[in-house]
Amino acid sequence: MTAPWTTDEEPLVYPIARSGDLVHVRQAIRALAQRCGLSLVDQTKIITAASELARNTLTYGGGGSVRAGAVNANGKRGVAAVFEDSGPGIADVRQAMTDGWTSGGGLGLGLSGARRLVDDFELRTAPGEGTAVTIVKWAR
Repeated sequence: MTAPWTTDEEPLVYPIARSGDLVHVRQAIRALAQRCGLSLVDQTKIITAASELARNTLTYGGGGSVRAGAVNANGKRGVAAVFEDSGPGIADVRQAMTDGWTSGGGLGLGLSGARRLVDDFELRTAPGEGTAVTIVKWAR
């Protein structure tokens, strides 16, 4: 996704290397969402999406990082986050985005659920080259 938005500041980078990092990611996204004026419902949506994507980064990508920050476009403020890993990538994106499909023991709602919870969603992946997922939630 060529970012159709601008940032007021450099995004912060958070490692995703162990399960405890998932808590830090959720806390960081919550703080950004509050600062950007997202409603409580929209805060919950972006935090949930970020939690799912951070867990996927750790579980399926072997760890990675998230870059997150406040963004602006067309007079609106929002929160953007880019989850990246250097894992095996996703061989069949269409299948991976199908509700209920899982390559592990989960419910199969991580990627498709995250996509439904945010306003902008982009997935870039290639087998053997890792995965990057960009999400944005805009304040209403």
